[in-house]
Amino acid sequence: MIGLIKGQLAHTEPPSHVIIDVQGVGYEIEVPTSVFFELPELNKDIQLIIHHLVREDASILYGFRSFSQRQLFRTLLKVNGIGAKSALAVLSTMSSAEFARVIDEQDMAAITQVPGIGKKTAQRLIIEMKDKVNIGELGGTKDSAQPARLGVQSEAVSALQSLGFKPQEARQIVNKITQENKDLAVEEVVRLSLKQQGGQ
Repeated sequence: MIGLIKGQLAHTEPPSHVIIDVQGVGYEIEVPTSVFFELPELNKDIQLIIHHLVREDASILYGFRSFSQRQLFRTLLKVNGIGAKSALAVLSTMSSAEFARVIDEQDMAAITQVPGIGKKTAQRLIIEMKDKVNIGELGGTKDSAQPARLGVQSEAVSALQSLGFKPQEARQIVNKITQENKDLAVEEVVRLSLKQQGGQ
């Protein structure tokens, strides 16, 4: 089983697909949105902690920036009704610290904001995760991705790509703008990106 991959970032496809070149072999990896927006430039060194999911019809790699983030992903997979897609959506929508708060406070509204998770699954998630996760440990992690900001980034990158920007270029511009100007709407991020590149 693959547990860690270290190589050069060869390709990215928003919002969650990357390829890492390890001595001439390209590994396709799915990552949370929070990890995607922390990627280095193309051809730069990168290391991801891997969860290797093997099924009868597929062998899929999921990448994370820390062992604790991967552990949360694996713990989510143990919850009835939560598959890899939903677990990745949770980590893309909220940080580990935010997830800890949501579980501790039984914040149903926050959990049902995660794509693919309805009320019944959210209730099950709260009940089962309270027993399986060290809430205090999760709350102390430095994963600071915010759901609203990540959603804006992803949509803005897609919009810029439709306007002719290369994926890597769009991601770098959007990341810079959203770091300098928080709480911007997607339209504002796109407008500032175009202005920065000499557009309207």
